[in-house]
Amino acid sequence: MDGKNKEALKEIERLTARADEVQENILKEILTQNSATEYLIKYMKGSKNMLEFKQSVPVITYKAIRPYIQRIANGEDSSLITSHPITEMIMSSGTSEGKPKLMPSIEEDLDRNMFFVSLITPIMNQYVPGVDEGKHMYFFFVKKEISTPCGLPVRTASSRLLQSKHFKRQAQDPSNDNNTSPFQAILCSDISQSLYCQILAGLIHRHQVQRLGAAFASILLQVISVLERNWVRFCNDIRTGQLDLMITDLECRSCMSTLLSSPDPCLANEIENICSRASWKGILCQLWPRANFIEAVITGSMAQYIPALEYYSDEKLPLVSNIYASSECFFGVNLKPLCDPSDVAYTLLPNMGYFEFIPLGEDGTMLMNVGEEDDVPNDKLVDLVQVRLGCYYELVVTTFAGLYRYRVGDVLQVIGFHNCAPQFRYICRRNVILSLDGEKTNEEDLQKSINVAKKLLEPYNVLLGDYTSYADASTMPGHYVLYWEILFHGSSKADDQLANIAALDEKMLQECCIAVEEELDYIYRICRTHNKSVGPLEIRVVEPGTFEELMDFFIDQGASINQYKTPRCIKSEGALKLLNSHVKASFFSPRDPKAATPTIVDSTNVYNVIM
Repeated sequence: MDGKNKEALKEIERLTARADEVQENILKEILTQNSATEYLIKYMKGSKNMLEFKQSVPVITYKAIRPYIQRIANGEDSSLITSHPITEMIMSSGTSEGKPKLMPSIEEDLDRNMFFVSLITPIMNQYVPGVDEGKHMYFFFVKKEISTPCGLPVRTASSRLLQSKHFKRQAQDPSNDNNTSPFQAILCSDISQSLYCQILAGLIHRHQVQRLGAAFASILLQVISVLERNWVRFCNDIRTGQLDLMITDLECRSCMSTLLSSPDPCLANEIENICSRASWKGILCQLWPRANFIEAVITGSMAQYIPALEYYSDEKLPLVSNIYASSECFFGVNLKPLCDPSDVAYTLLPNMGYFEFIPLGEDGTMLMNVGEEDDVPNDKLVDLVQVRLGCYYELVVTTFAGLYRYRVGDVLQVIGFHNCAPQFRYICRRNVILSLDGEKTNEEDLQKSINVAKKLLEPYNVLLGDYTSYADASTMPGHYVLYWEILFHGSSKADDQLANIAALDEKMLQECCIAVEEELDYIYRICRTHNKSVGPLEIRVVEPGTFEELMDFFIDQGASINQYKTPRCIKSEGALKLLNSHVKASFFSPRDPKAATPTIVDSTNVYNVIM
């Protein structure tokens, strides 16, 4: 390991060993710099005292800070919330709540984020020596830039990094050509053309690729889907040395002409022989035989895609989830990247922002008692080093850019410590819930229920490709609806997939419905079995490619492919209309779920549901 990597690891040790001191200094610095802002003067009257901050500044959601952000977007001074000039607005994905949020960003944020990203390779080098050698087939994308009314750029967090001087400097350095994707293809705002060129470049370099990756697991499945539909085109491009005419972006054509400088029929034949096989099990290892691992976020809602990635890699490539970050702030890194996906934990880096936590109990039972817009008492929060092993918390962040005690909306569980810094397991987004009559189903409970149900598909050589949900109150009584896209092993053609959907075993899908219901909580089952206030759960099977169209829908609404995560609960009428237009079969639970004795539940909720 070279000196640069060793220094990076030493810095992690230094930060985590002094986590409490680093956090205290971060908050002092934020208050010193921003005490004269309109927002903090409102609550602290110019004080820079940390105790005053904790006593006086409220815990907020986006609803409270949005008017300030909107005023800055319209041209008022950044001093409303920060002493630093706000250089741009960072746009969230918008998939959790139906529309993107704008987060203020300052120049110094980029330096912090680049420091954060620079830690990944040194961490990986401990487990995969030479990881920074060879080619990296990592799929990057930028979203077309828009502006606020006053001219501030609006970008996604990933686009900001990719369009920064740091990244451009690396991309233009001839000695730093590790990534297979040409810089011009990455910066192409036409996602379809960018993705086509990046896959083609990865195929051309197939014998040099040592790591595969994308921001999220769902993007890699999108890559596989595009490869399935276009492998004949890719082979033809390589065989002839000519880029397909459907690629019209001039920068893309220019950079790809360099890679396709001469025909390579031997390489084209290799790829054709692999892609023309009946089964695509292990296709990633076959196309990129030197790959050591797959790198993508696989926690939270992304855990749904683990079985598919294991299928396409024949379970031979470790799934690595390196970072925990959001539009608001970059938070933590995985110090044991080759761990099992179920054991992924992120160590929060105390220099990235000031972190506080809303306690949700030792088993998460308080999650439903603290609503998304509920007031949270200031004295309820605990600091980073005060969290307790095994307990659940909601993350709250304060940043230099003007977010103060902001509820990120992520639910985390403490599963260990590295020195003095806690290590968290990502549980879910707290605002993704289904509710009809007092019962509340969060993302984690829904995921666990579906994990049980989808095991019933395995004997039929069937894989659940993706899913989302909706609480349908239009029926009497209302009921939960799950939209499932089902994949059939050994069948990649759309017509074959549709034929297989038509032949689905009705009893099997009905049993999947009841399996989901019997894994949901006690309150839900009271609603189903006691007073019949919730109707039988329904699974609607959609045609192949529906969830790709759903992604395109949200990207058109402002989401970025780099940030896109399939929303596990649909709130958009447009998205719901799209899903319903692709339903090919529908199945309901054939009976009531079995009753169960509650463990720890909110007695008030039980009373309200029963009465």
